[in-house]
Amino acid sequence: MVPQAAVDSPDTASVFARLALELHASGGVEETVQAVVEFALQALSCSYAGVALATRSGPDVPAVTDPVVEEIYRWQMADQAGPLTASMRDHTTILVRDTESDDRWPDWAAKVLSLGVRSVLDVPLTTASGTVGVLGLYSSAPDAFDADDEAVAHILARHASVAVATARKEQTLARAVDARKLVGQAMGILMERYNLDGDRAFAILKRYSQDTNTKLRDVAQQLIDTRRLPR
Repeated sequence: MVPQAAVDSPDTASVFARLALELHASGGVEETVQAVVEFALQALSCSYAGVALATRSGPDVPAVTDPVVEEIYRWQMADQAGPLTASMRDHTTILVRDTESDDRWPDWAAKVLSLGVRSVLDVPLTTASGTVGVLGLYSSAPDAFDADDEAVAHILARHASVAVATARKEQTLARAVDARKLVGQAMGILMERYNLDGDRAFAILKRYSQDTNTKLRDVAQQLIDTRRLPR
């Protein structure tokens, strides 16, 4: 249960009000997660913050407040061991009260401790379709995150989850619209050059796409750029 003090604090309420406005105005995934990590520094007891997003090729790190976070993420991605990877895999919040004494990931803890980080809180960014990423919070003080901090982090993660999912959907739709425009332009070139109708022009593009194992969008782009079909 979210502690009421964390929600009712005037400062916290003000931060979330501004966060909602800024996320709504964000232009894409990178802008959205950058807003999230910047607000995390204002709303929580952390020295650094970052967001890692799940992609088909593995975790991507589009936003951090300090290069230290990038280094922490890089170690975990290389070894596939640490609270970030566990949080993303198991869809669960993980709290490391003190890297000096935590024994769950000893190699990772020793490396993070060498950077001056003592406390870590990783909160998954989840939507109806699953985990889209992890919000990572880091402090140079041991046992820095209390129940109120964790509650606020969960609220922030929910805001971020919806914003990131929405931004990704909009990017996907934008790419789809762009692809249709390219295919339409390529079809127009074929129709004019070879006196074809639309169905025949599209069939030619589709055949070249299948024969060359190239995405239809890329076949269209190549035809537009070179005025030739791929060989």
